[in-house]
Amino acid sequence: MTDTRAPQTTAAPVFHPGFCAERSRPYILVAAVLASALGIIDGTVVAIALPAMRDSLGAGLVQAQWIHNAYMLTLAALILVGGAMGDRFGLGRVFGLGIALFVVASMFCALAPTPLFMIVARAVQGVGAAIMVPGSLALIARAYPRESRGRAIGIWASATAVTTAAGPIIGGLTLTIGGPEMWRWIFAINLPLGALALFLLYRHLGDDPAKENARVDIPGALTATAALLAIAWGLTSLDHGGNATMWLIVGAMMLVAFLWTQTRSDHPMMPLTLFASRPFSAANALTFTLYSALSMMFFFMPMTFIAGWGLSEIAASAAFAPMSVFISLLSARAGKLANRIGPAPLLIGGSLVVATGYAAMAILASYQNFWGHILPAMCLVGLGMAAVVAPLSTSIMAAVDETRSGTASGINNAVTRMAGLISVAAVGGFVAALYAGAGGTASFGIESDTAGHGAAMTTAFTGLAWIATTLALISAGLGWLTRSVNEN
Repeated sequence: MTDTRAPQTTAAPVFHPGFCAERSRPYILVAAVLASALGIIDGTVVAIALPAMRDSLGAGLVQAQWIHNAYMLTLAALILVGGAMGDRFGLGRVFGLGIALFVVASMFCALAPTPLFMIVARAVQGVGAAIMVPGSLALIARAYPRESRGRAIGIWASATAVTTAAGPIIGGLTLTIGGPEMWRWIFAINLPLGALALFLLYRHLGDDPAKENARVDIPGALTATAALLAIAWGLTSLDHGGNATMWLIVGAMMLVAFLWTQTRSDHPMMPLTLFASRPFSAANALTFTLYSALSMMFFFMPMTFIAGWGLSEIAASAAFAPMSVFISLLSARAGKLANRIGPAPLLIGGSLVVATGYAAMAILASYQNFWGHILPAMCLVGLGMAAVVAPLSTSIMAAVDETRSGTASGINNAVTRMAGLISVAAVGGFVAALYAGAGGTASFGIESDTAGHGAAMTTAFTGLAWIATTLALISAGLGWLTRSVNEN
């Protein structure tokens, strides 16, 4: 996944003295860090490994999209339910279930013999992540009292930043040195990491209270999953002349059904009343457009650089580095500045810088100069995102009542995942059409020695970069709408 922020929980669990002994708190922290690392590494490494995975599994471009989309579908649809499950059945137990499911699915990913097998395994992996991700930060809040929680969260955030930066590099190095089939070991490494996290969790977990009166929005989860599945399938099928329109209509109907369940439920996973706030709605719309641009670029960039330009996996992984570096170095300062001047100026300015980076890539892509053109452009994208990430969270929190801040943050996190799903599904046909229109005779994203293959991939990538530029410019406009009434 391309979400560069810390995962948030929909609930705000308070410290529980019996959750674990004081001497056990560091071990619970390590379990939370390991779980975060599992999700982050898989999210970034899959993008780097896709060319090798496609070659090994014989997957087409649409199947490659669904290797990404299957994971994002279940994660986006169920992440809000995952937080509620922790309240209902016990945070530690549910967190452990998520890790176990994620690890088992990872093993099936590593052994996948066909694209369909991989897609199903990735969907199950997303279910595990939807249960695991909300529990990571919540686990620390439950285990640490307020006076020592800040330091624990700081350690967790630092480890998350390091993992985010190191994930693509580790994956790229592994594939470059070990060869194409090493992508299987990238999934297999989740087994020892997950096993260690589970051991630490259950070895040091004490009283894990459950709230009998807490409810899980099952109708909302089912209709949300069906809506996202139908919409993503319809968007992916647009260029095949199949039943794309029918699936999109079904998706729209299921979306209406989801919204209806949210108005009727006493415990909705996405309370629609929050969207009555214009700043809240604008901030989530900005999240969707900006992270849509980021997701589609991160999905198609490695395929372009590796299969089209002939870069090694380790070289292509460098494209991810500026994002992690700039966010790690500047995000906290951007957050402080947002508290002083308001988040809107940073959301507008940061989005414009991101748009400049994408436009630079679109203009310079034809030179196929990764180190001289693309990497500096990605530095602009990373700088702009660093200016946006913390102020975006500030804007979300400021737009709602403090008692609903956890729910608001969870919704925003889910919107980020939906952006990754919908954007990759929507532009695949466009990319394939541009590739074919530019004379490409193979398939976008696979290694081929056919005439004009690299140039056709570059043409398609250029068009994609212009779409990302447009989305980032729209994000800048939405940033203006995040201003509160007092700022107007």
